[in-house]
Amino acid sequence: MGYAIVWLVDTVIGLMILFIVASAILSWLFAFDVINHRNRFVNQVAGFLDAVTRPLLEPFRRVIPSLGGIDISPIVVLLLLNFARILFDRMAAPILIGLLG
Repeated sequence: MGYAIVWLVDTVIGLMILFIVASAILSWLFAFDVINHRNRFVNQVAGFLDAVTRPLLEPFRRVIPSLGGIDISPIVVLLLLNFARILFDRMAAPILIGLLG
């Protein structure tokens, strides 16, 4: 059971990292007019990524000012997610595996 919980937490953090990176790349593609919102599929993907990443990014966007129109909150959130993943793997995972097997 402990291994399953550790796997689940690692997977959720990894997916959030992937979604944040994909959202940033998609926003750059919109900014440089490589793709546009009129495409229905692209609009749905952008809406999904925004809905998934907004709860994590929004508190940092309120605190961190944009630097010349560049939003650095995804970088801060990525650093914090990696920090949380390392902290969980080093400290909580061995305890969970020891207790639950």
